[in-house]
Amino acid sequence: MKLFFVSDLHGSLPATKRMLEKYEQSDAKQLLILGDILNHGPRNPVPEGYQPALVAELLNQYSDEIVAVRGNCDSEVDQMLLEFPMLESNAWVLLENGIRIFLTHGHTYNSDNRPKLKTGDVIAHGHTHLPVAERIGDQFIYNPGSITFPKGGNVESYGLYENNTFKVLSFTDEVIRQVSL
Repeated sequence: MKLFFVSDLHGSLPATKRMLEKYEQSDAKQLLILGDILNHGPRNPVPEGYQPALVAELLNQYSDEIVAVRGNCDSEVDQMLLEFPMLESNAWVLLENGIRIFLTHGHTYNSDNRPKLKTGDVIAHGHTHLPVAERIGDQFIYNPGSITFPKGGNVESYGLYENNTFKVLSFTDEVIRQVSL
């Protein structure tokens, strides 16, 4: 099983195009979007190539491969443009080894405020725009960073899960963070 993770697109068309190229190259079968898809939000600047309607058109071409959750900048109006559901605040993905991934944006549940998770479970969230792949106690925290507004001196990044390993990668394919289950 190979999964592709992305968060915090914030309506940037060039960033979305770069991300979809990496998604295609990865041969992943699912594109997991951890919120903040179309809107840049009131605290962020307008991103390069801000074209939320065109971002929606591009993403809709992959609607049967996308699992998405709602970010704090996402709204019901955004859902009108998207052909895949994105208004739920969380979702679960079950890996072939029985490990569960709790998908959320990160503004409610995150590494500091986790829902009830089992031993070995993963919480995958965005929101902070900071790449994370680590084990804390008997659980895992994963954040693919941001393709539009990376923070903390980090570069644009996305995530990939394969062979029981969660990686955060730059667009030059450098492994920024990784953790194995």
